[in-house]
Amino acid sequence: MQQNRTVLSFLIFPIILLAAFHAPVGLAESDEFSITIKKEKPKKPETPAEQIEAAGYTKRGADTCLRCHDEESEYPVLPIFKTKHAVVADERTPFAGRQCEACHGPGEFHTQTEEGEEAGSIVSFNPVDDDLIATPERYNRLCLNCHEKDARIGWQGSVHESVGTTCTNCHRIHVEHDQVLATASQPDVCLSCHKQQRAEIHRASAHPIRFGQMACSECHNPHGSVSDTLLIRPTINETCYTCHAEKRGPFLWEHAPVAEDCTTCHVPHGSSHPALLARRLPLLCQQCHSQTGHPSVAYTAGALPPSGAAGFLVAKSCLNCHSQVHGSNHPSGIKLSR
Repeated sequence: MQQNRTVLSFLIFPIILLAAFHAPVGLAESDEFSITIKKEKPKKPETPAEQIEAAGYTKRGADTCLRCHDEESEYPVLPIFKTKHAVVADERTPFAGRQCEACHGPGEFHTQTEEGEEAGSIVSFNPVDDDLIATPERYNRLCLNCHEKDARIGWQGSVHESVGTTCTNCHRIHVEHDQVLATASQPDVCLSCHKQQRAEIHRASAHPIRFGQMACSECHNPHGSVSDTLLIRPTINETCYTCHAEKRGPFLWEHAPVAEDCTTCHVPHGSSHPALLARRLPLLCQQCHSQTGHPSVAYTAGALPPSGAAGFLVAKSCLNCHSQVHGSNHPSGIKLSR
């Protein structure tokens, strides 16, 4: 038994010496001591892109966001509660799930940003603010996760998608009334890019776009369509017929250019000539119809036919006789005169 105690003491003594040697200063006179291992705080990812990958979702959702983004914030968000996105009872909306973070991504590191630091680690939908690989596809995909159907099924490969347009270039989410969704204000959004069309709608003869009575989306589908100019129908004529149904026909006697393409004679956004015509009459008609032997031939120095035939050019010019220029159903209307 005495031998076993000696062996045990021999084994324990070096351990005590080793512990005493590594003990912190000030604990030498104490009978008890402890060794504390300090855990290092995880290093915060440096770039916002890395932060988003590493971040988690906040526990209180929108309540966390509203501590900063109130009505006095540089980026106020309170009006969103008056929109369809904030309807909690509708399971299709962001606020039925992760609320703000459903679109903006996890905001753990964003909420930890101290005063004076540059905010990051959140998708702001503004390539200027986001220090990410800011591609339009990244931002649009977040919207299309819910909205890529129905009228937006043709977005992929459309003109707007090809030139790098993002949803937020046209739409405003944190507002009660999105400007692009209202007939009166929508043209201001579209015409901020389409400068030529802005000039055309202010010409003497134009669709009532500038008066707030007609929106661009009544003819065009900005989210994509099968036509080159994003029309709501496959062809120009079918698009025009949605309003001008009386020009559709079928007619017994058709005017070939009318059946082919309305823009052969008309400028849809606006013209300096009456009825949105591309040229004044009779010059418009004479682009296709020969002047030879017809009273519209300009013989005099005043660019009018000889005396006695001038009446054929005044008032409506060619339409004085050919009044049914879009087509006629009269048995004797082969010349579109009745």
